[in-house]
Amino acid sequence: MNFSGSIIFFGCRDLDSIRNFYGGFLDFDLYKDQGSCLIYKLPGGNYLGYCQHLEKKAADRSPIITLLCETQKEVDEFYHYFKNADRPTDQPPKVNEKFNLYHFFARDPEGYTLEIQCFL
Repeated sequence: MNFSGSIIFFGCRDLDSIRNFYGGFLDFDLYKDQGSCLIYKLPGGNYLGYCQHLEKKAADRSPIITLLCETQKEVDEFYHYFKNADRPTDQPPKVNEKFNLYHFFARDPEGYTLEIQCFL
């Protein structure tokens, strides 16, 4: 059995803010607009969906949507992109020695945690 990809769905309240953030700010391609759900194509061939009919479940830092970069320089560039657009981040990028990665955290408009990282 082979799968051709995956979609991870999250509950949301405001599809317009999702459209502005993922389609505008992050420039992800909208794959499908199903009226009460928006599905975005992610780099690497998978998909991220937000649906108004699903309950929003976000607590502290869970779940985490991780977007991968190839280099520390790219992580730094994304950090400055977020900061220059007045998008909230937790702190500047740093090395996480436990998991051998370089990253920072931000929030999407629904309060879900975004992690921008590269493996070292």
